[in-house]
Amino acid sequence: MTRMTRRDLLKTLGAGAATLATGAFSRPALAAPPTYTGVTYLTAGYEDLFPPIKGFVERLKKDSGDLMKIDFFDSGTLVKTDEQTQALRAGTIQFMFHTASYITRTFPILGITGLPSLCGELYEHGERLQMDTPLWKLINEVLAKDNIFMLASGGGIYEPEYIWSGSKQVLSLADLKGKRVRIVSYEAEEALKPFGVAGARIPSSELYLAVQRGTVDAVVANVSTIVGRKIHEQIKYCYKLPVTGFNIGVYMLKSTWDKVPDKAKPIFLEAARWYDLNSAQVVNKKYYPEVIWPTVAKAGIKSVAPTKEELKQFEEKSQPVWAWWKKQVGEEIGQKAIDLVVGKA
Repeated sequence: MTRMTRRDLLKTLGAGAATLATGAFSRPALAAPPTYTGVTYLTAGYEDLFPPIKGFVERLKKDSGDLMKIDFFDSGTLVKTDEQTQALRAGTIQFMFHTASYITRTFPILGITGLPSLCGELYEHGERLQMDTPLWKLINEVLAKDNIFMLASGGGIYEPEYIWSGSKQVLSLADLKGKRVRIVSYEAEEALKPFGVAGARIPSSELYLAVQRGTVDAVVANVSTIVGRKIHEQIKYCYKLPVTGFNIGVYMLKSTWDKVPDKAKPIFLEAARWYDLNSAQVVNKKYYPEVIWPTVAKAGIKSVAPTKEELKQFEEKSQPVWAWWKKQVGEEIGQKAIDLVVGKA
């Protein structure tokens, strides 16, 4: 029989201790619940657009219990506006609220929310963009090719974006010639090119200084941006031409959504359905007429509606944008999306 040395004994005892610590006799460590980090570039200053986002997050936190942890950062404090999609793809964040007009170049299918003149139809019938509708499903079928999932659209689009100006007034299509205009979406930029506009893409967070310094002569924006970013302090005129529109959707990576635990998915879906019912619809019908537009009027801003002739001219000039957009997403898919927007089966 081989005699065990002191060194062998120590080795045996050490191995036994390791077994007790990590082997069959140890209690398995409980896995930490997953953390879902979300962001928005919007600030609490958006008293119309921010509350629905806050409500979505509050519902997630309230109902998640021990299933998951929710971290949320607003005002671009974690990532800036133009970095959100990159952060989502990199896994730095797991969900984001983003304005469609900011990301139509990355995800062209979202351009359906802001096609010139067509946006008016979607503004009047936002329910066609809600969860589980044919349009929502079609958008997600296309987004899935880029590993993106739009959990909710926000229940439709917000009031269309108009043209706001200061000392260099824009109160007609003719006034647009030679003007440098802040435009976010590519669709809106293309629609205004025939009228002699030079577009400048400026995030809303930088817009105040751009207007103040005269970097742009006019601004294409929703009234929420005008008041939320205090642009109304420097603006004198509003030409209510419905240039484009936008929604604020909730996005995740499709691969992330697929891995959300089965018990946690209903929590996300319930919060998303609440967001669909309490975002665009409520803001359009209640907050804009009761709070936002009175603020604009109090600031002394002169609002002028386009004539019927101008609306017709703009619609005719914007038709090439529809054709261009359909080429970006595919003729069949593009036409199907347009048909769904106008209520065709």
